[in-house]
Amino acid sequence: MIGSPQERPAAPVAEDSPVAQDDSRHLTAISDSSTTTRLKTAPTQQQQQPRPEPQRVLEKMTPSTFAGHAERILSGIESVIDGKRDSVELALTVLLAEGHLLIEDVPGVGKTMLARALAKSVDCAVNRIQFTPDLLPSDITGLSIFNLAEREFEFKPGPIFANIVIGDEINRASPKTQSALLESMEERQVTVDGLTHQLETPFIVVATQNPVEMEGTYPLPEAQRDRFMMRISMGYPDAAAELAMLSTRESGSPLDRLQPAVSAAELVQMIRTVQDVFVSRAVERYAVAVAQATRHDPALHLGASPRATLQLVRAAKARAALSGREFVLPDDIDALAVPVFVHRLIPAAHGMTEPGAKTLAEVIRRIVATTPVPLASAPAG
Repeated sequence: MIGSPQERPAAPVAEDSPVAQDDSRHLTAISDSSTTTRLKTAPTQQQQQPRPEPQRVLEKMTPSTFAGHAERILSGIESVIDGKRDSVELALTVLLAEGHLLIEDVPGVGKTMLARALAKSVDCAVNRIQFTPDLLPSDITGLSIFNLAEREFEFKPGPIFANIVIGDEINRASPKTQSALLESMEERQVTVDGLTHQLETPFIVVATQNPVEMEGTYPLPEAQRDRFMMRISMGYPDAAAELAMLSTRESGSPLDRLQPAVSAAELVQMIRTVQDVFVSRAVERYAVAVAQATRHDPALHLGASPRATLQLVRAAKARAALSGREFVLPDDIDALAVPVFVHRLIPAAHGMTEPGAKTLAEVIRRIVATTPVPLASAPAG
């Protein structure tokens, strides 16, 4: 008896028949397409973008070559910023120490101009971010966009992928957007959709903010401020510098005429030279003693963090190299204690009422002045 269509067994098909080949190709195409879409659209947290190939290790510079490059950078920035040698040197110190810089001052004194001049002095990738209340984290880090032609997600890097990133008026962005900088500033990487992307080397964030007009702004939290190596203030120029500024800016901005003083490779070589500056055990103990004193001072509610101590020593090495030395002195620690510590400390309720301590900077100077300085030991014999 012939069975019904439902019970009739399927006729065998040879593996090399056209029907079998068509079915095989059809099933393979469906399998490949579904697998590709699933892997691209649902990455796991463990997935990580392959790290870039390690760069060739560059030799450190000779002191004379280092001094020549540093002086060209300083001269170029000073052609744009008049009468602010101290601020310019501190900005270059942060750059060579691979830190991040926070410039805080009233409007119109040249905060953004200093950041742009520092970035333009080096021939490397530079991006600028204007922080606003409606800025989203993806506007900084980048985002994944689905490519209909390739049927997969493609990552579009944001402006954080540069050697020098200028963040203008950072306190005008929401805390959610500000937190997008935390991972990039500390770990030099960005995680988007479960994928980790490495940032450029070197990498520095130069951010500005105004201490006035606080309406509609979001003050930086302690965790965010602690990631900046230094906070500096420009201050008003003196009469001579302001008079010179009137004549140099009649026909245009001097920033348009500024040319890079060093290449990106030379900057990496200068950073390598700073890393090799010697720090004695006595100077390290002195830096730790200054940091410890801020944590026990009655005028302060919150002292300097261990990260602050690390960045103080790193900045001191850069200052020593800029001074033509291959070793750090206690004077380097003293000179940098205020710009490295001042934005990390929180005064106690009664801290600013003690005599001679009207500001946090004065408290730090008092701590530095009362901390014993290590003395050089006499040679044996």
